[in-house]
Amino acid sequence: MKKLFISLLLISSVSLAYSQDTKESARDTVSGDIVKSGWTAGPLPTISFDSDLGFQYGGLVNFFYYGDDGVRYPDYDHSLYIEWSRFTKGSGINRIAFDSKTLIPGIRLTADLSYLTEKGLDFYGFNGYEAKYNPGWEDMLSDEYRSRMFYRHSRKLFRFKMDFQGKLTGENLLWYAGFNIASGKIGSVNIDEMNEGKDPADTLPHTPGLYDKYVEWGIIQEDEADGGNYNYLSGGLIWDSRDNEANPMKGIWTEVVFRAAPGFLGNGDYANLKLAVTHRQYFTIIPRNLSFAYRLGFQTTLAGKSSFYTEPLMAFSFYKGMLASGLGGGKTLRGVMRDRVVGDAFVYGNFELRWKFVRFEVLNQNIYLALNGFFDTGRTLKAYDYNVDLNSLDFGSDEYSDYFDEEKDSFHNAAGGGFRIAMNQNFIVALDYGFSLDERDGDSGMYIGLNYLF
Repeated sequence: MKKLFISLLLISSVSLAYSQDTKESARDTVSGDIVKSGWTAGPLPTISFDSDLGFQYGGLVNFFYYGDDGVRYPDYDHSLYIEWSRFTKGSGINRIAFDSKTLIPGIRLTADLSYLTEKGLDFYGFNGYEAKYNPGWEDMLSDEYRSRMFYRHSRKLFRFKMDFQGKLTGENLLWYAGFNIASGKIGSVNIDEMNEGKDPADTLPHTPGLYDKYVEWGIIQEDEADGGNYNYLSGGLIWDSRDNEANPMKGIWTEVVFRAAPGFLGNGDYANLKLAVTHRQYFTIIPRNLSFAYRLGFQTTLAGKSSFYTEPLMAFSFYKGMLASGLGGGKTLRGVMRDRVVGDAFVYGNFELRWKFVRFEVLNQNIYLALNGFFDTGRTLKAYDYNVDLNSLDFGSDEYSDYFDEEKDSFHNAAGGGFRIAMNQNFIVALDYGFSLDERDGDSGMYIGLNYLF
């Protein structure tokens, strides 16, 4: 069995929520919810097991402050998110995120400080289906087996980012500006560390992975192979007419974002300018309970060149998740392998039905349960520059066709469904399960976390 993964989602965590309200008897005249004021908090423990990464332990908590009088509910004044978790073999998440709409009058401030360590980060090459994926190479039961870590490398990433938003004209047109400071250390998977404590039959072989081969062949160049800095400035315009941020029933959220990573900020030879356009729209089908939402996105490099480790990163004006990276995985194409689709330009779409099927109150907290069904799709539009002539490479005992396909990229499709538990409309525990519709993208994926995808 390639991978054993068990996740324990403690649904009862919503009932452990701490609340300090001043007007708990008041009710919203539209939603019928108890109007929240003061501070509330939603905790969520994290327990899982991966046969290579080890046991994961830790937890997260999201604090919300609704003001002393609660007049903004379900909107909040401040949000503070803290997550700390570890895998016993070294991977970990250390993250503090702050979001405030009132700390600076007229300006929304968001900040994120993270240190992320990954012992086995997915890496499948570039340009979608042009990079061939062989599932047998990571399947211990296959005659073609090489290593469960063949499509992996390690990464340690430190990041600090801060973003600002303010009204430009009217209620819906906003300006956006921000900056990001990041430094990443990239390397091969530490096989000896992975093998500690394992039975001999389960140990990983010391076989070079795809990352190692790309470095050897020069596709990943020496000056980027070990990682480096990614410091950028960003800015743009936003149109936001949503009726609610956490799960809108109507409205539009569209943005145009420019992200500049100049050389003088420490980016060296990998200075670049990127453009990202994202359109999201929400439709009410049954008031309060059933909605349809979709997201369309496009991103491209306008000038310069990205390093291989920054090419997957996506640009948004506001993002609640930990890291938006590549097409594939729980934040983009659910059911497709993480970072399966990486190119110099790409397009994607997410289409989702959302149904709130029951509402109730627990310990004076507003709770609703919801189901969602989705279809996700995306593809590259412009190829990543391989730096070398692929036909000139010496593949040793392998062949060109083992790693690359002459077929150009096409849409990577996935579909599935999910379940949500929402407390006070803003703390939303999320579970999604997606199925890839093409075996070249893997088979399926389960994702447990917070919030709706968009």
